[in-house]
Amino acid sequence: MISAALSHLASQLNQQFKNNFQLIEDVVVVSNLVELDGSVAPGANNKLVLTLVNIEKDTMPFRPDPMTRSRDQRQLQYSAPLYLNLYLMMSANFGAGNYAESLKYISHAIGFFQQRPVFDQQNSPGLDARIEKLILDIENLGIPDLNNLWSLLGGRYLPSMFYKLRMITVDAAAITGQLPVVTDLQHSAEN
Repeated sequence: MISAALSHLASQLNQQFKNNFQLIEDVVVVSNLVELDGSVAPGANNKLVLTLVNIEKDTMPFRPDPMTRSRDQRQLQYSAPLYLNLYLMMSANFGAGNYAESLKYISHAIGFFQQRPVFDQQNSPGLDARIEKLILDIENLGIPDLNNLWSLLGGRYLPSMFYKLRMITVDAAAITGQLPVVTDLQHSAEN
């Protein structure tokens, strides 16, 4: 699910860049910026990189467990879906001499997500059927937080934007119980 969400965002951005800049190859990738050994991640050089930075449980108010009726008139109780927020770093990873390109691409990507902060089945037909919608919000980071994040990522600062991606739903559709259905209260009271 997480991979499908990030891949969809990258695909949408790539299509936008191809339409606006007449590009042939993809310029947006979902990747780390740096490998564990400190080397540049393959395929991330001269690209706009989407990196998953953190995953958190959405703390929205409690939602009741969904119920459905089975053929034998029992109520099936399913586990409640898990709603996640993903934190993404969008970084313009363009080498020396391409700084202007990095600013061009990141500016265009920010503008695209500002114009289209919600991706759902109606406006994104290619969105994975398991995903109802994705909502992108810019998260502001102060200089100390930004410094800490780049230190954790193992890289040097690049032009970047930090986003919170809301409404990722993980639903295992696991049955957690069966309850008999009371159909006739009057008949039950007489017995």
